[in-house]
Amino acid sequence: MDIWDFNLRHMAAIAQIAELGTMGAAARAVNLTQPALTQALARVESQLGLQLFERRHDGMVPTPAANLLVPRIRAALDRSISPHVTTARLRALLALADSGGYLGASISTGLAVPTLHRAVKDLSLSLRKVLVERRSNAVVLTEAGHALARIFRLARIELEAGLAEIEALKGREIRRIAVGAMPLSRARILPAAVARFLKRHPQVRIAIAEGARAELVEPLRNGMIDMMIGALRQPLIEPDLVQTALFEDEPIIVARAGHPLAGTRPNLAALARHAWILPARGAPLRDSWNAMFADANAPAPPVPVESGSVMTIRQVLIDSDFLTLVSPDQVAVELEANWLTSLGAMPSSFRRVIGVTTRASWRPTAVQAEFLADLTAVATIR
Repeated sequence: MDIWDFNLRHMAAIAQIAELGTMGAAARAVNLTQPALTQALARVESQLGLQLFERRHDGMVPTPAANLLVPRIRAALDRSISPHVTTARLRALLALADSGGYLGASISTGLAVPTLHRAVKDLSLSLRKVLVERRSNAVVLTEAGHALARIFRLARIELEAGLAEIEALKGREIRRIAVGAMPLSRARILPAAVARFLKRHPQVRIAIAEGARAELVEPLRNGMIDMMIGALRQPLIEPDLVQTALFEDEPIIVARAGHPLAGTRPNLAALARHAWILPARGAPLRDSWNAMFADANAPAPPVPVESGSVMTIRQVLIDSDFLTLVSPDQVAVELEANWLTSLGAMPSSFRRVIGVTTRASWRPTAVQAEFLADLTAVATIR
């Protein structure tokens, strides 16, 4: 099933049937005749392959399928804001936003350029907002257009989640979990949670996007990923996100085997004599490192390389006298192989809280909730 095959007005009518309990009341609420509403319901049920309501003498009673789908419809319609938003208009604006132009939108959707152009223009006129503007030979979204595209993406996610749960109810598992993995999560907790989860749900697809927080936060806010795992930020500056702690991590100083400081417990002056490879400024670990030298009124040593990639860090350390700060989990194999060596743990002020960041409005599906539970379980036994 594809959400673009469904009529948003029909979806709104189904939500009203569930809320009001009778076809007559729902028909009046969505400004349809009762026969038209009956036909709309029959069409949606045919598309789904499941009955949404039991017809009784005292009204319409939602089936388990409706109990899964209706909350998703309500959440999507709440985001869409205006009754002027149709399926065609929602699809056209999202295709334009994702592809960057009408030709790309046409290729991705299979719809003609004039059809997409008319849908976006009608949406703009109905909402009384300028959503796109032409610059030279390009068409770009305005600030209002970008804001509406984000709302539409989250509405689409709700509808896709509802349809996926309907398919699961029919015994056809098509659900997918999209995870943003910050460097620390990739060392142990995420792989362990994925393996644990897939033993129970081998048909669920897990897509992992790797990157630093700065690269993942906007895809999370836009709904392109479901959750982001890694070091939490305090304070959290995005009001539409929430954080859930999993465990505390205590970083260590790491150097190559045979480093001049190997086998010692170096003081600050010794650490300052060597160059470092660290995450970019703004990362909690980098901020703590800067504060350590500032509190001692000592100049910080140079950081010629900024990276959160364990592969990059490992190779730079092996081939130089650089130092770094990492979680023991991230370099466990390298330490065991004696490629790298630990110069000791850092003070308690360097402890990082590792956890999950999600959208505040996110309503996880059943399998997404199970995956979150597996992350918690893995963190508990680490």
